[in-house]
Amino acid sequence: MKKILKPLISVIVIGALSLTINIDKNVLANDIANTCKYDSASKVNPDYSTMNCLLTETALSYNVPPEIVKAIAEGESGNWRHFDINGEAIVTADNGIGIMQITNQAGYNQDRLKSDIVYNIRAGVETLVDMFKRKDLPSINGGERDVLEHWYFAIMAYNGTKPVNSPFVQATGDRNANAYQERILQIIEKLELTDLTELPFTREHFQYDSNSRENIKFSAMHYDFDLPLTKSKYFFKTNQKVSATTNVTVRTRPTADNPSMSTLRKGEIVTITGPFEYESVSTKKNHFVWYPVKRNDGTEGYVASSYLNYSASTPTPTTPVGSIEVSKFADYKADQYWAEDFQWAVNKGLISGYQNVYNPTTKKYENLLKPNTNLTENQMLSVLFRYFKSDELASTKPSSSWSADVNYQLASKYALPTLGGKSASKQVYAVKDITRGNFARILASMHDGKTVSQPEAILFLREFDLTTTKTDAEFKPNDSLTRAHAVAFFHRYEQIFNK
Repeated sequence: MKKILKPLISVIVIGALSLTINIDKNVLANDIANTCKYDSASKVNPDYSTMNCLLTETALSYNVPPEIVKAIAEGESGNWRHFDINGEAIVTADNGIGIMQITNQAGYNQDRLKSDIVYNIRAGVETLVDMFKRKDLPSINGGERDVLEHWYFAIMAYNGTKPVNSPFVQATGDRNANAYQERILQIIEKLELTDLTELPFTREHFQYDSNSRENIKFSAMHYDFDLPLTKSKYFFKTNQKVSATTNVTVRTRPTADNPSMSTLRKGEIVTITGPFEYESVSTKKNHFVWYPVKRNDGTEGYVASSYLNYSASTPTPTTPVGSIEVSKFADYKADQYWAEDFQWAVNKGLISGYQNVYNPTTKKYENLLKPNTNLTENQMLSVLFRYFKSDELASTKPSSSWSADVNYQLASKYALPTLGGKSASKQVYAVKDITRGNFARILASMHDGKTVSQPEAILFLREFDLTTTKTDAEFKPNDSLTRAHAVAFFHRYEQIFNK
């Protein structure tokens, strides 16, 4: 079942900017039903491929990442089911109706919510959009709609901002894996085969009385996360260059049931050759879709959307293939010593910058590198492991709810001399500024495969021209490490050891 253009849908969206024209919602619903070849009057559950289409097309028509809509439908209905065996809509004890479990939503026809799957899905997506627009919920970064993690609080509010959905258990401080939004994000990871970034909230930002039904009070209303967040995989364009996230099989048709043509290598660049398609075996329940792609040798086939990434860009006369131009950051200065270092670090994925944050210099919201901001030990470890152990960093699962858990698991594994650690008494040091001396120890220990002292570490930096300072005092080991310092050290390391 192939995704086709739908001229009756008059919603045009690019990133966080949108131009919305009034839509005849009945025309929209009919268009989606026709696209997915579903008879809305049938009162039967469609096959999995058709349901994937209905959920995906409705999400896209409202500029919502389909990954989120499909995961909510999964979490609410279980197995994407709307009707029971008697052809009646499934209604739960709390009066949740059908696949999206619409409950007490004013403005919707209750009978139609039960009889019409497309109408029910539309109601669910519109409710989610309303949650995303709420001003009494915290926002994340610039609020780009195609970034999955930016929908965290909208997903929470879809179920309710009650204490049960706090990301933390107030009594213990543990991460609450049973919070509604956490469960929905887990469904995306499991069924879209997409790794998401756990957002490093703190429990102090979620105030509530465990014995009350009152809503959570949010003590922080905006978060800026310098983290590699996840863009939806449903907005690739024809002729766009994308890269493989891992070694992945290329299929002759849009299904894993077909023979393998070849295997893409991790990082290999391919070209999208057309719109995505749905699973061709209607009884296979896949949340993802399939993109037709072409390799550099001219061979073509299908790859699951989960295994493609936006990391490659179309070349321009001034920008190399796969390059991100750091001049888009308002505080980038081409004449600074760190200019080339940041260009390299951003393109290597070590630093992503801050998107749409307040710049006190210009009094505007802009994209910033913040080169003079100090790094905490935990932030530095993120950069370190992105550089040395990116695959292991991505595959290591946290053993606790502590946001720095994975970094310190790896720090312990590689015997790095960190001040912070997983014990309660050491966790406080993870969020304190790291000094240049402690950074030198950690970098040199990672290089040598054994723990080294601070004098040995600074000598290592000097002997291999990672620093131009001549004495330990000149190195200023007690000064805090800035973002500019860090990217400069890693760039020099790359140039010397990994040419």
